[in-house]
Amino acid sequence: MFVTLIFYADLHFIVINKDSNFHTANLQFGALSMAGILDSVNQRTQLVGQNRLELLLFKLQGAQIYGINVFKVKEVLQCPKLTMMPKRHPVVRGIAHIRGGTIPIIDMGMAIGQTPVDDDIIPNSFVIITEYNRKTQGFLVGGVERIVNLNWESIHPPPKGAGRDNYLTAVTRIDNKLVEIIDVEKILSEVAPVKETVNTSFIEKVSVRNAEIPSTVLVVDDSVVARKQIQNCLQAIGINVITKNDGKQAFDYLKELVSDGSTISDHLCLMISDVEMPEMDGYTLTTLCKDDHRLNSLYIMLHTSLSGVFNQAMVQKVGADDFMAKFSPDELAEKVMEIIERLSAEA
Repeated sequence: MFVTLIFYADLHFIVINKDSNFHTANLQFGALSMAGILDSVNQRTQLVGQNRLELLLFKLQGAQIYGINVFKVKEVLQCPKLTMMPKRHPVVRGIAHIRGGTIPIIDMGMAIGQTPVDDDIIPNSFVIITEYNRKTQGFLVGGVERIVNLNWESIHPPPKGAGRDNYLTAVTRIDNKLVEIIDVEKILSEVAPVKETVNTSFIEKVSVRNAEIPSTVLVVDDSVVARKQIQNCLQAIGINVITKNDGKQAFDYLKELVSDGSTISDHLCLMISDVEMPEMDGYTLTTLCKDDHRLNSLYIMLHTSLSGVFNQAMVQKVGADDFMAKFSPDELAEKVMEIIERLSAEA
């Protein structure tokens, strides 16, 4: 066995224990010096605003290939010994003790309605350790393939005929094969639901103000679950919400708003955008807005399940006004009201 180290977003290494046929185009071998770490940060920040991403490709039990953003991956390893938990969710195959921490391991295939991994196959399967929405969990998969560098323009929304209950957030083609990108936030909302309601006392505190001075916020997110969470949160405190599914939709909508010569502040007080989206990501959307004299005054807050200090470099590079990790309804409501009140005072 040998270990491959991949530097990634928030100054971690992806550790891949290799007993498998794992191949990738851009792995870095051996320990990195601090200078090497800084070089890696610089290389990845060069992608910011260029509408690019890196996907880790993997398989479940069949031939279908799936993808997950490398920035969300902390570690990939052969499945460790799992400990059963009483009253666990059916798709949680157990918990693993990894580097001093206890992490739930979710059977990804089972979570999206496929056949669960057989118990006797689990030791030969792999676990992708991820960080979403401030929580760490592992996804049990059949095998890992490689890492590819893509343009977000080649990532497309799932087919409209896929139905409302599908678990896809996007699709793409690599080497003439369909690659499906799973809506992990939808899985997690079902396996480990988070609090989605705003504190009643805060709603009462701001509802009168928002009724007297209406505010409209544009929410951009490709995940149906995330859009609904944010929409419900803001509407609960009396804010009007307009939603778009990706950066391209949002940018086209923004240009249309000001096409009559009006200012963007006549229509919106701020925009809350996800980062990972098909067609156009949140970083590129922010860059385009800040480069357009009609839109550059729009306050933009990036709101993403990606976390880590690396995001601060990204936010600064593209000129976003703020950043918040998903998802805390109370924090989001308080942050949005703070922004609205500050912008009103400055107007």
